[in-house]
Amino acid sequence: MGPRSTRIRTPLTAVGAALLALVVLAGCAVKTGKVTDIGATGGTRVEGGTAVMALPPAATPNWIFPIAAPGYLASYNSAIQNLLFLPLYTPEPKGDALTMDSPRNLARQPRYSDGNKTVTITLKPGYEWSDGEPVTARDVAFWFDLIKHNKKEWAGYSPGLMPDDVERFDVIGERTFRLRLSRAYNPTWFTANELQNFTALPAHAWNPHDESPKAVFARLLQHAEQLSQFATDPLWKTVDGPWTIAKWNTSGQVTLVPNKKYRGPDKPHLDRVVLKPFTTSESEFNVLRAGGVDYGYIPPSVMERSDTFEELGYRIDPWEGWAITYLVLNFHHPVAGPMLRQDYLRQALQHLIDQESISRVIWHGSADPTLGPVPASLLDRDPYPYDPAAAKRLLARHGWRAPAGDRDGVLRCARAGTGPGECGKGIARGQELRLELLTQSGSTETSNTMQEIKSSFDRAGVALDIRQQTLNTVLGTTVPCKSTEPVCSAWQVGFFGTQGSWYFPVNPSGEQLFATGAPSNMGNWSDPETDRLIKATEFSDDPGALRDYGHRVAAQLPVLWTPNPAYQVSVIRNDLRGIDQNPTLTLAPQDWYFVRKGGREN
Repeated sequence: MGPRSTRIRTPLTAVGAALLALVVLAGCAVKTGKVTDIGATGGTRVEGGTAVMALPPAATPNWIFPIAAPGYLASYNSAIQNLLFLPLYTPEPKGDALTMDSPRNLARQPRYSDGNKTVTITLKPGYEWSDGEPVTARDVAFWFDLIKHNKKEWAGYSPGLMPDDVERFDVIGERTFRLRLSRAYNPTWFTANELQNFTALPAHAWNPHDESPKAVFARLLQHAEQLSQFATDPLWKTVDGPWTIAKWNTSGQVTLVPNKKYRGPDKPHLDRVVLKPFTTSESEFNVLRAGGVDYGYIPPSVMERSDTFEELGYRIDPWEGWAITYLVLNFHHPVAGPMLRQDYLRQALQHLIDQESISRVIWHGSADPTLGPVPASLLDRDPYPYDPAAAKRLLARHGWRAPAGDRDGVLRCARAGTGPGECGKGIARGQELRLELLTQSGSTETSNTMQEIKSSFDRAGVALDIRQQTLNTVLGTTVPCKSTEPVCSAWQVGFFGTQGSWYFPVNPSGEQLFATGAPSNMGNWSDPETDRLIKATEFSDDPGALRDYGHRVAAQLPVLWTPNPAYQVSVIRNDLRGIDQNPTLTLAPQDWYFVRKGGREN
């Protein structure tokens, strides 16, 4: 599950109207994935019961602290955190679009003033922590102080952005606070991409002795690293969300039960929700067929046999995501880095990835080509379509040759140097064109995709050695690094995109992904023009700013684009209702309920 406008003109704030403009820009291409009621009508709603939801293959939730650390960015972690500790703003589907004006929000819509340099936010009344204390603006200030004084340990930090872009945080009432910004920002961008991080944390329970932000953060991190104690540690029992933790096994199985002090509009109907891990999609499939999962998924190849599941009392619906998918490239690797920094070589590699065929044959139509750093609806062309002949020409023109007498072997640099027709800076004469790919395990489709890419690379003389590990291992390894750090030698190319590599906030700008020094810029890409265009999306409400950024990064190839799959092809019991598959991968099991046959649904 990684990171997040309405079409109908109801009364909107200025921000809401700006978000509406964003949906128009996106070509109304947000697929909400809302579950259809095919075979799921009728019945009488009942309270209680247990629903079992399958987690993605080889995915094990391992971070409960709602301030993410590098290597713990899996979306299923944040999805669980948001059920315990309410974010101020939650994107959700509305028709075929996304809105930040959700009834689940802890705060009312932000008010911008002073030429968009001041933001005033008021929390909704009545919310309590599970120990009965009220949720206040000081709890949000506590969160802000933690990231402000520990920003380099926060996986969401990009230099110059949150918290650097807030000059002052003023608590001006029990439920109201004001942000004084460093400059005027685009309200659409600031609400969607900065305020979506804001979370109230229980200052009275987590910092009862008024420790310094650094001291309390260090203590909280120590607790957050004790996976075996997530369900029993009193620290994590003080929550304001609709759920609390009953069990959290080191194997990744999480059991949620209702928070009886929850004061939101959507109190849970179920007695408990179990999030169940599986090592592979095949193992989940077997349990699903045996009736051991209420809300799971099937391999894309099985969609053609959907009638079998309908006969068993399930309905099927792909969960589409607001996402892109790619192979991340480590530009700081001591051996592969100099090769990957060559523009021509990245272009050649992209020409060797047959996205159309992979989407159609391996993913059975449940994936679409990724064209660049924003959802495909914002781009009008593929700058590097599948073209093996063009790839071979690029490599040959820059001095790569197969060994004498071995026309189908691995290419070697025959003309070292930085001039025209030479291999490029840092590449020695005789060096093989060989790369190692660290990819997540557990998915047949992902394994077959990587094998297809390997075969295509092989035919062009590019060796690709594949190494599979669990998703958490891949995420913990493919982190931003300096060339002198040991972790930078641990991987060359990485893939963690079986369910999509990156899920956007409502505004799909790139400050978290491709800006120099960005927290999720795993490959250490840096391009001054990209940085300038990203800044334009932050400051300007011109729709062209996002397109200009998209075209630039699509052409530069800081990563290699691969087919973007649906998050999963969901299979849901017909008597389990209330599920709305959010394209940003948030969960709302408090809205789920069972029905019994007979009578009418109430």
